[in-house]
Amino acid sequence: MNQAITSPAALRGALRVPGDRSITVRAVLLGSVADGTGIIRNGLDCDDTNAAIDIMRALGVAIHAAGAALCVEGTGLHGLRPAGAPLFCNASGTTMRLLAGLLAGQAFASALDGSAQLRRRPMRRITEPLELMGAAIRSTGDGAPLYIEPGALHGIEYAMPVASAQVKSALLLAGLYADGALVVRESAPTRDHTERMLAAMGVEITASDLVVTMRPPHHLRPLDISVPADFSSAAFFLVAGVLHPRARIELGGVGLNPTRTGLLQALNAMGADIRIQNTTTQGGEPAGDLLPAPGELRGIEVAGDLVPLMIDEFPIFAVAATQARGTTVVRDAQELRVKESNRIDGLAAELRKMGARIESTADGFVVEGPTPLRGAAVDACGDHRMAMALTVAGLIAQGETTIVGAECVSKTYPTFYADLARVTANHA
Repeated sequence: MNQAITSPAALRGALRVPGDRSITVRAVLLGSVADGTGIIRNGLDCDDTNAAIDIMRALGVAIHAAGAALCVEGTGLHGLRPAGAPLFCNASGTTMRLLAGLLAGQAFASALDGSAQLRRRPMRRITEPLELMGAAIRSTGDGAPLYIEPGALHGIEYAMPVASAQVKSALLLAGLYADGALVVRESAPTRDHTERMLAAMGVEITASDLVVTMRPPHHLRPLDISVPADFSSAAFFLVAGVLHPRARIELGGVGLNPTRTGLLQALNAMGADIRIQNTTTQGGEPAGDLLPAPGELRGIEVAGDLVPLMIDEFPIFAVAATQARGTTVVRDAQELRVKESNRIDGLAAELRKMGARIESTADGFVVEGPTPLRGAAVDACGDHRMAMALTVAGLIAQGETTIVGAECVSKTYPTFYADLARVTANHA
């Protein structure tokens, strides 16, 4: 579908964006191998999480709705059964990579496949360390489909060459079935949802100085978790609230895990006025309300350890950078080239159509600002975060912006345009 966007007179209202995708997927996978029935409240209902749910059902797990919550009747660590057909991960890289770890320890063979988009994403980064643990995995080049045979897994010490929470999590899920301790050394901090969840399920796991150590458990306690609102989804309204001159938005119950909120650090360094209030903890995850206020931004440099803490937020960060005074430079973010789209070249190409002064580099981009944006027809490139970032650009542009292929927001935020309508409607 094509979505038309014009700059509204104001942005006002209180929103609670949907639950965190990363936490929901992990809760479904780990809850499926727990001993007993777990409850997931405020979980995200989207293409990615539904792919994870459908796969676990195919592996013999009973998962059903109970009002607004999701009940996962765990089978125990060794209770999954063969699916009898390839497991389709749709376009979810999180689901495929974490499942590869979980299925590497099973006593039966499995095949993982996905959409054409997912088949283009690199998988050797997980298959190689899993093979070091003793997993038997065949793949097509560097991508899906993946064919996993039964194998005895061993505890290893592994230094990750690339900072990736998905690689770390794949190893941790495989480590549940290893014959000894697993030690993962990170090159930079990455999101730690898996570690927090495993600890809540009774696993002996420690994390200190970029080293995660886990001993394989005999069983997992079932989860009873309330999923905080997804920071990555809230990020679009957060930046809109900073950029639009007549914005007054409150974002409720947003997950504030410090391994996810690099964008907050970057916006604060740019001079943004963002208040945090009503902080709490939900299922071991910190959360709070975000209240952004309009204001002037200045260009900054983002590189090094900050990059993995905001890896999903660079599309919307680029939009913010177009309105910042001076030069904004992003380095060390070559990972953006192998997301759902090439977010480095794609961002530069589409934002230039709107008048932005942005150039791509090998590992990031450079933006000169501030630049008045103008409406244009822009391509979402089949990428949910590109679609939403370009939509926010349209909210501050002169004239009408058309997002071509806007339906891809269903991957993580199916109600994005409905929520946008709530804060743009009838504000004179």
